[in-house]
Amino acid sequence: MNFLLLNGPNLNLLGKREPGIYGSESLDSIEKNLLELSEKEGILLDCFQSNSEGLLVDRIHQSIGKTDAILINAGAYTHTSIALRDALLSADTPYIEIHLSNTHSREGFRHKSLLADKAIGVISGFGPMSYYLAFQGAVDYLRKK
Repeated sequence: MNFLLLNGPNLNLLGKREPGIYGSESLDSIEKNLLELSEKEGILLDCFQSNSEGLLVDRIHQSIGKTDAILINAGAYTHTSIALRDALLSADTPYIEIHLSNTHSREGFRHKSLLADKAIGVISGFGPMSYYLAFQGAVDYLRKK
């Protein structure tokens, strides 16, 4: 199996940016641990982060026909990007939406996701563990298909 992990704007600052909300673990550390986990599971994991909406869309397009599942923390684009939504739907690849914080316990504008209704699942509020839960959810989903 091949998975694509996408991280959107400001996630490159994990560990430094608002650690009270997002925790102290860096994105590099989360990716390193997920790569180790994916190797144990026999899954190829491609990790990509960008602050640019267009580059995230391009990466989704590049994954078409090559990826079995997408794990995506779109950051603020979760609430604003029709382009990401359209790209994910065009890819026709199962995806899981990830959030470190519980978006429903935060500002009202974070309560609406443009991606969630088509995702196979949404993991929110568990800090870095959200990534591992999403990874395992995707593995279980695909193995039962």
